[in-house]
Amino acid sequence: MSVPGNLLHPFSEPAKSESDFVNVVSAEGSVLTDDTGKQYLDGMASLWYCQVGHGRREIIDAVTTQLNTLATYNTFDPFTNDRAREAAALIASKSPLPDARVFLGCSGSEAIDTSLKLARIVQQRRGRPDKQMIVRRTHGYHGTNFGGTSAQGIEPNREGWGELVPHFVEVPNDNIEEAAKVFAEHGERIAAVVSEPVQGAGGVWPPEDGYLQGLRRLCDQHDALLIFDEVICGFGRTGSWFASQTFGVTPDLMTFAKGVTSGYQPLSGVIISAEVATELSEPGFLLRTGYTYSGHPASCAAAVANIELIESEGLVERANHIGKKTVEGFDALVADGMVKSYRGVGAVWAVEIGRDAIPAKQAMLDRGVVVRGVGESLIWCPPLVVTDDQIGMFIETMEQVLS
Repeated sequence: MSVPGNLLHPFSEPAKSESDFVNVVSAEGSVLTDDTGKQYLDGMASLWYCQVGHGRREIIDAVTTQLNTLATYNTFDPFTNDRAREAAALIASKSPLPDARVFLGCSGSEAIDTSLKLARIVQQRRGRPDKQMIVRRTHGYHGTNFGGTSAQGIEPNREGWGELVPHFVEVPNDNIEEAAKVFAEHGERIAAVVSEPVQGAGGVWPPEDGYLQGLRRLCDQHDALLIFDEVICGFGRTGSWFASQTFGVTPDLMTFAKGVTSGYQPLSGVIISAEVATELSEPGFLLRTGYTYSGHPASCAAAVANIELIESEGLVERANHIGKKTVEGFDALVADGMVKSYRGVGAVWAVEIGRDAIPAKQAMLDRGVVVRGVGESLIWCPPLVVTDDQIGMFIETMEQVLS
């Protein structure tokens, strides 16, 4: 009888046997290989993050070089390191906030919790102690720390943990008028709105026309901060360096992770606008938050090498080409009556198949294509180096499974 192993897998059934998992032993480009030699097209860029593909020596060598000089040291006062300063400057330069300050951590969950704390402390320092409420959106995913779990717009992810962080209120993800009603009722107490520009784990939901602009306007009218969670959207995924640029809306705070290193090392952070950062820059004020690995030099070396690859290989622009080829395939499936509809932007898409997507996801995995199933949608979020032939393989495999 097979039994679970010592490893407790995230977002998995703890009773599942370790032998029932796919044991990935190597990867190159957009292709994975398991311990039986079977190959898979990585249609999810691992977990929405491997922009430059697997096995890139440029990043591996950059990390190795850094490990051979300064493997690790903290960035708490009075310490710093060259790679952390270089990564922060490079990240800010690609964002819509080039004069920003950048706070570094390890995971998207850390970044979200940090952004929520920053939003509240900024309001405190502006003399508005009653502004503690955070507005979240239905379908939003914001990590799994206590703050991020409280900010979840995916209800099952909030259930079973007991009482969560107070002062969160949810608005529909597609109706700015409902958000306006919440601001009309609670505006004096709202510290910030937290929103993914394109909602990812909740099912790939691009914003309705004018929605993000409406959030920006409401925040400005009520002295609230706008936080964009760009953990999935950032670093080329939507056809711009950040989705805020794709949709032309500039937030006050931006979280990032995943694509910043393409997953080669853990790194995340919060990009803080110059205006907001000024509230924290009074001499003598001590920012009492941070993480052991904030500014880890090896992680920051991976970020610098990764961003340079994205830029030199034109992968931000390639995201739009991936979207074009994907839409061509989806249009054919819609015309044949095999799928109902699709939605997405750049290189992140969902296709509605009209029934529970989990069996279809498993059938595609059996045929060597990794996708994700959410509700009645199959999710496609490949590395930005995926080839046209591999996009064709994805479409053909979906056609086989759905027929």
